[in-house]
Amino acid sequence: MDQSRFYGGHFLLALPGMDDMRFDHSVIALCVHDEHGALGIAVGEEMEEVRLRDLLESFDIDGSGVPDMPVLRGGPVEPRRGFVLHSLDWAGQDMVQVDDRWGLSGSLDILKAIGEGRGPSRYLVALGYAGWGAGQLEQEMTGESWFLAPGDTDLLFETPARRKWSAIFAAMGIDSSHLVSGAGSA
Repeated sequence: MDQSRFYGGHFLLALPGMDDMRFDHSVIALCVHDEHGALGIAVGEEMEEVRLRDLLESFDIDGSGVPDMPVLRGGPVEPRRGFVLHSLDWAGQDMVQVDDRWGLSGSLDILKAIGEGRGPSRYLVALGYAGWGAGQLEQEMTGESWFLAPGDTDLLFETPARRKWSAIFAAMGIDSSHLVSGAGSA
């Protein structure tokens, strides 16, 4: 099988004019992409009503020693299920290593480790994910909906959510303010 078409460890950016408004200006950190489908975590939108300490408290985890960062809206699929994108200096139960860039964990052990101060040095917490069935993402990428960019851990972990979309385009040498909806015709 040709592995060159699989894009785990990349960013998927929604282009202006995408039909599905749930993904308007979305930045998806692709974590799994193989012959069975794709899974990614949206990292460009904060949830106003949920913060990390609230989430930890809901699991009876003391979060008083951690920064009270926002929780991200990870995608429309299973919006109550939690995921942590994190640096590779922590590995726990059921962690998926995404290329050599970051890890994806979805079990309580990482939240406990974060609360106890023994978790990864860098992390983002999200609820929900974006998912595609076999061949679905490949089909969508042939249209005018998505732009694929190399994954960058500094952009992932250090850029504020609301600025990720334009910052990733800028890293590719593209001024996102010049992007327009739809394609022209001659």
